[in-house]
Order: sequence, then C-alpha cells, then structure tokens
Amino acid sequence: MNLTRLAGDIHRFGITCRRVAVAVTVISVSLHAGAEAPDRDGTQIATTVCAACHGMDGNSMIAANPHLAQQSEQYIAAQLAAYKSGARVNPIMQGMAAGLTPGEMKAVGAYFAKQRLAKPAIAKDKKLALEGQQIWRAGIKKLDVPACAGCHGPAGAGIPAQYPRVAGQWGDYTLDALKQYAAGTRKNVMMQPIAQRLSEGQMKALSEYMAGLR
Repeated sequence: MNLTRLAGDIHRFGITCRRVAVAVTVISVSLHAGAEAPDRDGTQIATTVCAACHGMDGNSMIAANPHLAQQSEQYIAAQLAAYKSGARVNPIMQGMAAGLTPGEMKAVGAYFAKQRLAKPAIAKDKKLALEGQQIWRAGIKKLDVPACAGCHGPAGAGIPAQYPRVAGQWGDYTLDALKQYAAGTRKNVMMQPIAQRLSEGQMKALSEYMAGLR
C-alpha cells in the first residue's frame, strides 16, 4: 500500500468534508435569516429590551427618554416600523427595531398601552405653562399655528393610530422633539411646518404646559 498516496487521499477527503459542512451551515443560516421568527410576547421584549431606557412599565426615569405608558398601541408599532425602515432616524432605536417583526411591534405597543402613567412630569414654570395653555387651546392665528388640542385632544390623550398621546410627557423630551421637527431632522408632514413657525420660547411654553396635562 502506498502510504503517501493514502495520506494525501485522506487529507483531500478531510478538506472536502469541511467544505461541505461549511456550505450546509451557510445555507442553513440563510434559510433561517429569511424566515420570519414567531412573534414574541410583548411583555418579554418590553421588560428585557425596552426597560433600560423607558422603564419596566413605560415610565421613563430619564427626561431624554419618553414615557411610553398609556401611549397608543398603533402609534408605538408605527414608530418602531419607521425606525426599522429608516424613515425615522435614531441609531439606538434603529438597532432595537431592526430584529422585530410587525407582530412583535404590535405586541410591544399593546403592552405599553396597558400600563399607567404613574410618574407623569409636572409643569415647573407657571408663567410658561399659561402661555403654553393658550397655544395649546387656541393656537397662534398670526403665525398660522393651529391649536394643538385639535389633533392631540383637549387633555392630550391623542387619537390612536393618528396622533400620539403627549399629556404628562417629559418637557425636555417634547422640547427636543419640536426642535427636531423645526430643523427637519425628524420628519412629519404636519408637525414640521408648525414647529418651524414657533420660536424657541413658544416651544418651551408648550412643552411646559403639556408636561402638566393629565
């Protein structure tokens, strides 16, 4: 028996087997990636992934991160879809939404919609809040700014699937959102032109009033 030849055959056979194994693995991973994973429970995702920034029950402890408790299910699902598609840009949220299916987005929305806003923000500046109240209820006619209550409701509860709940939201978060709309870094065909007509002082007044809405 030619031992050298046998060793060569064994070596070539080993390489071939490894190549086949790698090929099978690649195909398996590709198929798995192409298949949509079954929807997970919204409670599981919310309390293990979302909780770090938004709180276990959707009550954020950090003013830069919005409260999600009592937010409408449809609105949350729509925003997650916008992050996943890139229509709404935020590096952290885009990464969080990337692996979620539409069903999981709805499940997360349903979880937070059922939570109570236990730690709502409060208005700290009475003068600003009164100015914000006037804009909220009547708008600013000379600037062609409509009353916020017209879309978000008198108490700021919003209209599910159309306009978000804004009552009791962190004032800092609301102010930042208005500035982003005005700058065009956050897209919304209705909010962008409205925010662009407001001064920073008017944005602060609105944010202060909305924080105290119940």
